Amino acid sequence: MGLNQDLFAAVYLIATVLFILGLKGLNSPKTALKGNMFSMIGMAMAVIATLLHPSVKTYSWIIAGLTAGALIGIIVAVRIQMTAMPQLVAALHSFVGLSAVLVATGTYFLHSNEGHFNTTLMIELAAGSFIGAITFTGSVIAFGKLQGLLGSDPIVYKGQHWLNLMLGIAMFVLGAHFAWHDSMISFFVMTAIAFLLGILLIIPIGGADMPVVVSMLNSYSGWAAAATGFTLQNNLLITTGALVGSSGAILSYIMCKAMNRSFFSVILGGFGGEVAGDSTMAQAAKKGVKSASVEDAAFMMENASKVIIVPGYGMAVAQAQHAVKEMYSTLMEKGVDVKFAIHPVAGRMPGHMNVLLAEAEIPYDVVFEMDEINSEFSSTDVAFIIGANDVVNPAAKTDKSSPLFGMPILEAYKSKQVFVNKRSMKTGYAGVDNALFYYNNCSLVFGDAKGVVDGIVSALKGSG
Repeated sequence: MGLNQDLFAAVYLIATVLFILGLKGLNSPKTALKGNMFSMIGMAMAVIATLLHPSVKTYSWIIAGLTAGALIGIIVAVRIQMTAMPQLVAALHSFVGLSAVLVATGTYFLHSNEGHFNTTLMIELAAGSFIGAITFTGSVIAFGKLQGLLGSDPIVYKGQHWLNLMLGIAMFVLGAHFAWHDSMISFFVMTAIAFLLGILLIIPIGGADMPVVVSMLNSYSGWAAAATGFTLQNNLLITTGALVGSSGAILSYIMCKAMNRSFFSVILGGFGGEVAGDSTMAQAAKKGVKSASVEDAAFMMENASKVIIVPGYGMAVAQAQHAVKEMYSTLMEKGVDVKFAIHPVAGRMPGHMNVLLAEAEIPYDVVFEMDEINSEFSSTDVAFIIGANDVVNPAAKTDKSSPLFGMPILEAYKSKQVFVNKRSMKTGYAGVDNALFYYNNCSLVFGDAKGVVDGIVSALKGSG
């Protein structure tokens, strides 16, 4: 048995190293495929080793669960659209959270029947249950907001922070009482409060903060998995959960920094559905906007030296990334220098736009993050914005009354000419009017993103 335990420990260690290499590979689109491969190999090793562990006595339920999960996973993977990827991620986070609650509950009853309890185990059960419960309901609410089943506006009410604080204190007190006195009632009441807290913590968060919410819930799911690892005495689950939890926390910090907002203001505040008062944007709205045709946009881009394309969620909804690739290739053939500008919080989850562009096989070396490309807008002939809104809103820099004020943006407004592709004059996900639409150098090209880009490609090829 000692040799077997050493062998399993070695396999788990190798799997952990592969997970770390996988995370490192995800630092760049060029190495992401290799990183995913490392992670997949590590996970396969971990699953096989776990199934071969002497503690596994029967495989019937395990095989049934793996088969059902594999079938569902394959169907979802084949049918899922990239636009729905953020809500899929939120749904997967909820599964991790619920698993942690179920493992903690099952372990409690198992040890209760055997009479084997110690304070350390009880603390692990309490931590796994309440972290998992918060993750589960919080992820369900995030899924509802992303899927459009719930409104994206924040739900705020007087005294909500005090209520959350009192519920949090009650949860920890009940958890401590459970750990020291083996109180089943305390365990289940604590878990119920955690389920409620998951809802109350996410409903005040509006649509503009969804990328942060997704990465935050990713962190929660990691810590829930780590707590489950302690409960099951599985070192690999502990290290894997810690990797996911810490990387998710770091990513949440990066997202908040990109929005110039504190992490706690996102978690405790209600942002993303507010509308500014009688500000400079509201005054500008009365002046009207200029519109342009597809042919106008094509003519300006064809005769430009440099074009910067700014993709947003509207491009994802229209599934226009492949049409954008064709537009990029056509412009490059005509000698135009074309680059892509990505804001860290564009889309509905971190890296959403990067993934879409990679799917369309747009070269990595022409895709730039905000900090890398902002200085180039002032020397750019045409900025073409496809379905992006809040991340290019100059009010974030100029209007102190705007809820977006202080958030770093892509400075597309500095370009000589700006074309914004939108389906209507509706505000973005933050519910804030965009001052860029009323700039003298800006024109709106109305229509579905794919139809507009296809039209631009046809005009470009027709003129050649």
